[in-house]
Amino acid sequence: MDSNELLRKVRKIEIKTKGLSQNIFAGEYHSAFKGRGMTFSEVREYQYGDDIRDIDWNVTARHNRPYVKVYEEERELTVMLMVDVSGSKDFGAVGVLKRELMAELAATIAFSAIQNNDKVGVVFFSDRIEKFIPPKKGRKHILLVIRELLDFVPENRGTDINMALEFLTSAIKKRCTTFIISDFINSSDYYKSMSIANSKHDLIALQVYDKREAELPDVGLMRMMDSETGEERWINTGSKKTRQAYQKWWFERQQRMNITAQRCKVDVASMATDEDYVKSLMALFKKRGVR
Repeated sequence: MDSNELLRKVRKIEIKTKGLSQNIFAGEYHSAFKGRGMTFSEVREYQYGDDIRDIDWNVTARHNRPYVKVYEEERELTVMLMVDVSGSKDFGAVGVLKRELMAELAATIAFSAIQNNDKVGVVFFSDRIEKFIPPKKGRKHILLVIRELLDFVPENRGTDINMALEFLTSAIKKRCTTFIISDFINSSDYYKSMSIANSKHDLIALQVYDKREAELPDVGLMRMMDSETGEERWINTGSKKTRQAYQKWWFERQQRMNITAQRCKVDVASMATDEDYVKSLMALFKKRGVR
């Protein structure tokens, strides 16, 4: 992608996702992702109904009337975006490419975070850590993140969610809110690493998928290629038995992902490339906000 095209795409995604974060997600994000605790703000005169445990006895003694300490939520968070850049992200038969939806999701969350003065960092992963962008604040930093989301070219094409989660656990010492954005097409079980990562951080799983991955069309012989391994094979999609077996494989894979997330107490939302992700993201934020 040449520099002019990249700048146009960056600007387009900034306008859309910044608008969403300001007008739709601002309040939901704030209530869904809590700060680190309460911090002292000021003192004021005691009012009927105030908790007597908040009385500041030193100030009260100086003024000969009761004053209470006022606290406010310590809002600043660190938000990490863990973005799957394996070969399967380039698939797109229905709607946009998965990588395009992943970029929009990540950008929307990033802009929501900086609206709340939170730091944002990014980990790009395949079957290795491709790139780590340390957490920072500000629009300039977010635009750098968006450029990388749109234009980053990984060295490897495989997927290893275990390795990515282990990196998060070891590399990020301070507790953070982490969104892992992936299609979760991963051959190995990642229960243990997800459980450990979520005990240290606040982990949220966002699955991006294409509906053609969930169901084969009836179009006769079809050549299929694994975008991560490059392996090709011919499939007879005209066979009802083949289509049913494929649908069963997809259903069982989705079940494993959801059960793993549930056991690890990780919130998960699945988003199709041909649907509006706003509803799914809003539902996730609202679900967390009422806890």
